[in-house]
Amino acid sequence: MMRNKEKTGQPTPDAVSQDQARLWEMQADICQVLANPKRLQILNLLKWGELSVGALVQAMGVAKANLSQHLSLMRQKGILATRREGTTIYYRLAIPPITEACEIMREVLLEALSTRSRLSRKLINIGNQNATEEPEKDRNEE
Repeated sequence: MMRNKEKTGQPTPDAVSQDQARLWEMQADICQVLANPKRLQILNLLKWGELSVGALVQAMGVAKANLSQHLSLMRQKGILATRREGTTIYYRLAIPPITEACEIMREVLLEALSTRSRLSRKLINIGNQNATEEPEKDRNEE
């Protein structure tokens, strides 16, 4: 049995190489790290430039120990870089385009929410129409 792409003459995907598979694993690893609201907030704060740990604690309103865990993981995964000045540690984005990826995902989310909202309004309107029509049907049956 031929698949649709084979029937239309479209090329079928090549087997995934080990390098491609490793790249997918690395991408999933980064996505896992970013699947945390506090870490996304850190990225949002750092997109304007480097900030000290103290400034991040103040901006986020979290305990320094909790923030340090997030920062450490993000640094370990290569998302953040640091600079020390005396006793103060400053964090910055190691890969600034990561904020563009986050913005795109935010746009995807907002579009999905907008679509759901339109669908919800449509279903509510249908439900309201049915609710007002049902008593009339009941009256006609009497």
